[in-house]
Amino acid sequence: MRMDAQKNKNIAIIGAGIAGLTAGALLSKKGHTVTIFEKQPILGGRAASIPGTNLTLESYQRFLKDNKCFLAFSNPPITKVFEKKLLDGYRLDLGYHAIGGGVFSNLNSVLSQFQDHIDILESYVGFINDTTASFPFLSKKDKLLILPNILRLLLASEKTLNKLDDISITQTIQKYGKGKMKLILEVFSRSITTVNNLNRISTGEMFRAQRNLYKGSKPVGYPKNGLSSIHEMLAEIIKKYGGQIYLNTQVEHLLIDDATVKGIQVPGKRYSFDIVVSSVLLQELFTIADESWFPESYKNTLKSLTGTGSLCAYYALKDCPLDLIGKTFHFLERDVGVDGNDAVGMIDFMSAAPSAAISPKGEYLVQSYIICTPEEAKNKHHLNTLRKLLDKNLKILIPNYGENLIFALYPSVWHLDGVAKTIDNAKPLIHTPIKHLYVIGDGVKAMGIGFNCALNSARMLVEHIL
Repeated sequence: MRMDAQKNKNIAIIGAGIAGLTAGALLSKKGHTVTIFEKQPILGGRAASIPGTNLTLESYQRFLKDNKCFLAFSNPPITKVFEKKLLDGYRLDLGYHAIGGGVFSNLNSVLSQFQDHIDILESYVGFINDTTASFPFLSKKDKLLILPNILRLLLASEKTLNKLDDISITQTIQKYGKGKMKLILEVFSRSITTVNNLNRISTGEMFRAQRNLYKGSKPVGYPKNGLSSIHEMLAEIIKKYGGQIYLNTQVEHLLIDDATVKGIQVPGKRYSFDIVVSSVLLQELFTIADESWFPESYKNTLKSLTGTGSLCAYYALKDCPLDLIGKTFHFLERDVGVDGNDAVGMIDFMSAAPSAAISPKGEYLVQSYIICTPEEAKNKHHLNTLRKLLDKNLKILIPNYGENLIFALYPSVWHLDGVAKTIDNAKPLIHTPIKHLYVIGDGVKAMGIGFNCALNSARMLVEHIL
């Protein structure tokens, strides 16, 4: 049932990523009139999934560039990949995006409000050693030994976690890091935050991000039918409730007067709105908003925020060991010369499962990534080192993978998460100094990291508006 006319708002949302689509679905259901403007030709934002069939080299490279990525390496050369149409039937995610919390994720909590859900593949996490791999990461004995310390941190009150917000993982390791517990804190804190430098990672934020695991799901998940299934489902909900989504529509400017947002400008047209919600990168807000309206402290905060980076690898294989399909594996490489000295990565075989539906029948797409800073993600020397580490760890799992390789693409991403959830990044709240202008996405202060942070920011927005 729609709200009465007095309460109904005409709302513009800039960006059709997970935050914008979630906000659009929830606000539409509450009776607001929602219009989403997306500059790209497809849904998904920085968690987009690109169809390989009929993709051209020029459009692929342009899409990567538009989303703070570039193709660092390719085997065979990328021109050969396109000449031979090797990408036909594949869907390539823009960066690596697992869903923390699996079937009990925040995503399905949102979709349950529409009597809907996404089927999610789930996996425990294994660990790749120097020459072998173990699965799962923790044995029953390990769990018994470390459980008291893990529970003490995971079940801590919000008051306690607030105190831990400014405590680095380095300090936590000094207190709790004995035996396997040390390795857990070293590996999982990095993989959760996509930051290698343990001095930057907040203990409080890291353990908040783990709260979904109480509910009994496995740590990581990937949607059946790929990431695009999420975006398409949310878009259908928005349209069902009367909302509109305009693709290929760049918002050029926010219309602000007397410190109040009045609407937006797109090429050749102006629109008036009661509320404007931006899910663009926070660091880019002033490319569409006149910064003279904003206090100096707010401008400085946004301009100082840093994101996270990674080198990803998509390995397409003609064959894949059945005992690996559906599993994920972490690895930790010591003394590799990156920020934080050590680097964590993951090799994911959930995406190789037939039900992931992101590769042609009889072929397997393995997704992987290794963490780096945004600056390192632009440095070819660092990237070459990281590429070799990705290949090395896949070879430990599949010694003969090269014989079955169809292609390997290595996109480098320097805004995997828009803002790193670290001690030195003070994430802003969803409301801005401009009346009726809100910001959402993985760069604001909301529960979780990356995908979950973006989604939860949209839920916070709806509560705030109501």
